[in-house]
Amino acid sequence: MSPRVPAGRIPPVLQVLQALLTMLLAPWRLWALDDECTWQFVLNQFDRVGQNSASDRFFHQEPVDTVESVFRTLVDEPIDLEEKYLGFPYFLKINYSCEGAPSEALIRKGHLTGLKPVVLVTFHSPVNFRRWKIEQLQIQMEAAPFRSKEACSAEEVCSMGWYTPMPIKNGSVVMHVDISSNGLGPIIPRKRFYLNINGFLKMQQDNTIRFTVGNELLSLIPRYFVNAPSRPLWYTVDQAPVLLLGGIPNEKSVLLTDTSFEDFYIVELNIDSCWVGSFYCPQTSFTATIHDAIATESTLFIRQNQLVYYFTGTYSILQENTSSGSWVRVLANECIKKLCPVELHSNGSEYVMALTTGKNEGYVHFGTITDGRVSFEMLPRQWSVCKGIQANCSIIWAVFSGADINDLLLLVERRNPPARKRSLVVGYNLVTEELSILYEIPEFIPDARGLEFLMLQRAEPYTSTPLVPKGMFYNPYNKLLFIWGNFLLQSYDLENYIYLADFPKESTIKYLVNSFRGDLAIVTETEEIWYLLEGSYQVYKLFPSAGWEVLISLQAMHQSSLYTSSETMVTLFYEHSKLYQLVYLMKGPESRLVKRLVPVEQLLVYLKLNNSHVLERQGNYLAPTFTSFCPFTVMRLQDLPNPQRYTRQERYRALPPRVLESSGFHSENSLAIYQGLVYYLLWLHSKYDKPYADPVHDPTWRWWKNKKQDQSYYFYLASNRQSTGGVYIEMDSYEKIYNLQPEAELPERIFLDKGATYSFSVFLTARGQAFRIKPALGSPFFLESQLGLGVVLADPNCLEVMVSQSVLINRNSLFFEVMLKDKSVCFDQGISGHHLKRTSVLVKVVGSAGHCFQNTHQGQRVQGNVMVPVLIGCPPGKRLAFDITFTLNYNRVVNKRYFDCVQVDPEMPCFLFRDILYPFFLIQDLVTGDSGSFQGRYVLKVVGGGPTLDTIRDYTEEEIYRYNNPLDKTHSLIWTAKNRTTMEDLAFNLMPGQRLGIEWLCLENSPCHDTVPRSIFAPEFFFKVLVSNRGVDKSTYCDYQLVFLLHIHGLPLSARQSFFFLMVSASIFVGLVALYLMICFLWPFVVKACNVLRWKINNIMAQESYCSYTSSSRVFSVPSNIPSRVLSNAPSKAPSNIPSKAPSKVPSEVPSKAGCKVAEKGKVEPEQT
Repeated sequence: MSPRVPAGRIPPVLQVLQALLTMLLAPWRLWALDDECTWQFVLNQFDRVGQNSASDRFFHQEPVDTVESVFRTLVDEPIDLEEKYLGFPYFLKINYSCEGAPSEALIRKGHLTGLKPVVLVTFHSPVNFRRWKIEQLQIQMEAAPFRSKEACSAEEVCSMGWYTPMPIKNGSVVMHVDISSNGLGPIIPRKRFYLNINGFLKMQQDNTIRFTVGNELLSLIPRYFVNAPSRPLWYTVDQAPVLLLGGIPNEKSVLLTDTSFEDFYIVELNIDSCWVGSFYCPQTSFTATIHDAIATESTLFIRQNQLVYYFTGTYSILQENTSSGSWVRVLANECIKKLCPVELHSNGSEYVMALTTGKNEGYVHFGTITDGRVSFEMLPRQWSVCKGIQANCSIIWAVFSGADINDLLLLVERRNPPARKRSLVVGYNLVTEELSILYEIPEFIPDARGLEFLMLQRAEPYTSTPLVPKGMFYNPYNKLLFIWGNFLLQSYDLENYIYLADFPKESTIKYLVNSFRGDLAIVTETEEIWYLLEGSYQVYKLFPSAGWEVLISLQAMHQSSLYTSSETMVTLFYEHSKLYQLVYLMKGPESRLVKRLVPVEQLLVYLKLNNSHVLERQGNYLAPTFTSFCPFTVMRLQDLPNPQRYTRQERYRALPPRVLESSGFHSENSLAIYQGLVYYLLWLHSKYDKPYADPVHDPTWRWWKNKKQDQSYYFYLASNRQSTGGVYIEMDSYEKIYNLQPEAELPERIFLDKGATYSFSVFLTARGQAFRIKPALGSPFFLESQLGLGVVLADPNCLEVMVSQSVLINRNSLFFEVMLKDKSVCFDQGISGHHLKRTSVLVKVVGSAGHCFQNTHQGQRVQGNVMVPVLIGCPPGKRLAFDITFTLNYNRVVNKRYFDCVQVDPEMPCFLFRDILYPFFLIQDLVTGDSGSFQGRYVLKVVGGGPTLDTIRDYTEEEIYRYNNPLDKTHSLIWTAKNRTTMEDLAFNLMPGQRLGIEWLCLENSPCHDTVPRSIFAPEFFFKVLVSNRGVDKSTYCDYQLVFLLHIHGLPLSARQSFFFLMVSASIFVGLVALYLMICFLWPFVVKACNVLRWKINNIMAQESYCSYTSSSRVFSVPSNIPSRVLSNAPSKAPSNIPSKAPSKVPSEVPSKAGCKVAEKGKVEPEQT
């Protein structure tokens, strides 16, 4: 008997083993928790934040004024209260659930352990680069915890969630959101969602939301999907916000989604279904089924029988109001048998093609969609394809190669004679209108005789099985053309074709799905799923297969709700290089439509394990022995450069304001502040692309430039809880990130300018013995490696690659240094982000395709085969700017003076006409933050101008030529240049890029010659200047075009104006002198006249006053004696016998008249002067 261990005691050895097992198993338990937990999200409008069951649809596109009142209270925060702060219509509510069921307790636990979701919103660039700036923009935010508004009996919190603003950017209707953890609390794997604006919704008068394309059906009827064939999902890749899927039997209904089938709606379309054209269309039956459906950025296309309709949604942030309002029938007089998609946009437009039958057999209707406006053109323009190849024919399929090639590839069935059908690949160039037969497809399927692939050279044997083409697919990145039917052909150059023999001739392909990252999925008529890794020749059957059976068994053991024994595949599509299925699961009343991942790598591993094991007897039992066909055990990518320089990804960081509440929960006010700050940050980004460069090359510099010095003060207020708004806005939390670090993988895409290079290293550790010694001439031995690295270029005329190998014998490894370089020959010059040439590079380890896989925390992934798209041209995010700061400083030093305008404008300083102007320009990289002086050559032209900002006009081409041509003989030059070079073809001033001096002339026939001053100050003029390096600078693919205003003051007056002002001034001076002399001469007479006038006025006033006084005295007094003095002076009219002193009585009238008369005679004459 063995000794028993006492209860409660564990031997030390077992304790050590238990501890080791705990340490070993803990990471696996943690990873298992990661796989069981997943992020969830919903959209909430501001007034529904905090409601547990609230969920809103994403269709509002305009900013809302819900945060302005809150910002007005932030008087002690580092913001400018004079600015206008707006908000977005929606918030993003984030939660997580484990094992498929959300738990409030788990969310509270995550909050208490420090979990905060980190949200990265990526805005997809618009299609029309002529209207919007092409940029790759991201904003990274941290979600803020918020209590639920539901009733709660707990002291702190019962239910909660995390919220971030859901930003909207002009020109972008497609956004994907990456949600990850901040590294604290439970570890939840990163998850990506699509959040797109739905422009096919509208608000009714009763505040309900309805679809504009039709009526939403609330029930999911099984007959819509059960036993119905799958159908392709066609849309413009990375540009279509709303996807639609037809094919519902006998119903004019479609599946419609704006979240890439995270949720979806069944909509019955309100189309007329009028079959007017059926009289001349060779169709035997009609049905209500929507056969073809294609989604573009703002327009949906459908085909029902032979009729084609389109519907343009309401997207105010994309273009003007071009919504169609209803389904519009196009090509009404045509019989359309098929719609063909164009998955990638080009030249600022999207495309769709319609194949005709009946009277216009042999033509293709080529549709162009630009800003929601749809137009169709019938191609070929001169004659039909059938006439061009001189045969009776029918077009089976059409693909468009893109605007950089402008080739239309047609799969044509030739019936000449009618009993014998042959298929052709015909090319039609939209520019040269040349029609040519590119390849004649074999009549029968080749006999590969056990080979994986067969190069078709017309000398190989063939089987008796007819080769029946059904369609084509063209990848403009790697230039691969696939022709498919009951076979699969591929071509790299449209001349040589390879037959892939792994695909059985008994199956017929229904449609292909491409990831544009090197993966191709195939769906057959019997709903089989096949997989091809581009660059290899092996085609793998994923479903049904032994690997699929293993996957189903494992999912059943885990009781997965995404797999059932009875299901129907609706469609198959790629999303960010991952293959997804839309499947209808039949579970009786619980039947539902789900989106699930197709684990391609896992299925391939199961297939390899099933085919590569051998049962060997070990003792009394059989043990499987597995053989790995992967040539290496370790593969690492090293020395990767910082990604932003090549991916052109701009990223901002915005953290929520810190709340001063002890619990850490945010309020509605703090969320409103967060939203306003995010809006203002994106507004600064949009306004930063201006002609005059800021002193600091950063969009956020203007936000905090006057507040940075007070940063400690604001922190002091917040740390003492004295901030009035209850929040603390940290200025460093709103910034642009320029130093993103590379991950251990190649980027999603690479942009290359002229002569640019991209370098990285590959480290490989061989499986088994990596090297073999062989004798060689001239040396004692030759070291042969069992590992090889290949780099395949889609356009070897445009790119070149250099690979150097280092042998690490002691580590049984190889080290490869790879450098990809542009040859500077495949692109002319273009605006930043415009007309980029698509190509790709494939990095593959020899013998690894389909055999090598890597285990990661997010599952398995393929190793040894990586395809990276490469875009050649002027990368997005580069611009030319006027360096006003250095220009002012340099001109002040050289001219030894600087005179600004009287009315100073800090955004547009003035320059004096008499001074030589030395302009300087900057090349600014908005992605990496680099900013340096432009050293290239450029042409400067004055293309407009006016004496005021309101009167600026653009000059005609003829005027521009005269005003800027240094060889002009019409005396129309506006300016001339020091140290200039003259272009031979355009005769314009060619600037060397260093210390250019501009001398203003304004000759007599120039628009600035006869400028009339608007005040007492010298005349001024605003010049609209164009600076461009197109055609003169060979160092870059970028066509830098900068248009800005120059404010020039102190313009001289013309001779006519000078003479006019001289005459006016002299006239005024002479007039003033004459007026002065006249005043001096006439002054005494004027004074005398004034005195006489004054004396007369005074006497009249005195006379009137005296007479009035005398009349008044007689009325109120008795008769009185006349004074002797007056009587002695008066003439005597009395009789002589009356004594002189005898008193006498005089009537009242006599004294009155006598007094007035005496007064007149007794007046004093004015003094003579």
